[in-house]
Amino acid sequence: MRARRLIAVASVAAGLVALSGCRSEPGVAAYVGDHRITENAVTSLLDELRDKLSVSSQESGASPEEAAQSGPQLPARSEVVTDLVLLDVCQRLAADKGYQSPQRITAEDVATQYNIPADTAYAERVAELITCRTSLPAEPVAPTEQELADLLAAGKAAGVIPAEMTLQNATAQLDGDQLREALGQKKLLREAFAGYGITINPRYRPLEIPLLNFAAGHAALSVPLGELGTDAVTDISTPEPKTTDSTDPDAS
Repeated sequence: MRARRLIAVASVAAGLVALSGCRSEPGVAAYVGDHRITENAVTSLLDELRDKLSVSSQESGASPEEAAQSGPQLPARSEVVTDLVLLDVCQRLAADKGYQSPQRITAEDVATQYNIPADTAYAERVAELITCRTSLPAEPVAPTEQELADLLAAGKAAGVIPAEMTLQNATAQLDGDQLREALGQKKLLREAFAGYGITINPRYRPLEIPLLNFAAGHAALSVPLGELGTDAVTDISTPEPKTTDSTDPDAS
């Protein structure tokens, strides 16, 4: 059995360096420089999305139980915080460096991919984030032997790579353009964001920011933004599963 291919994560970026400090005003979910991302802003996005989803469910005739089981789900509050932080940082970086996106992602595109109403502020924010991220260039970076070993271990722990597969056999399948581009983007962002002054409310730490997924939806390469009790950032690969799945081991 071959190791499953890797797929890029479209809606997130990584490599943020959170600065230590004591910024912890009540009602603030995160800081990016002097910009406050408030809890009220997060709540507003989620409330609007919840209301739109409720109306959509009623119009479809689905019962509350059916909607809960098969209908679109609200994103976690921490996911919204992550998206808002990344959007702010990405837009600052693009403005500072003069990066231009080669394409514009719309709220309708997001609605189709994530099964959420297009006429919501959250869909618009995610569309802006994806659009901004496509503007960020990154020179491919070859993985180190340790990075490949970590990736192999994450795949085995997630059950998407056979337990008996050796690093030598897995390297040819895991080391490709997508992995090298993801590592390049991580390098670019880590270097660029060191001075942006990011602080995350402890209630949301650690924020797990995936760069690359296995085809089955399991995280392959990710960077946690902040850890419990600290603003430090540690690079890891993680086997934590996502919500999507695929039965085809060669799906890309």
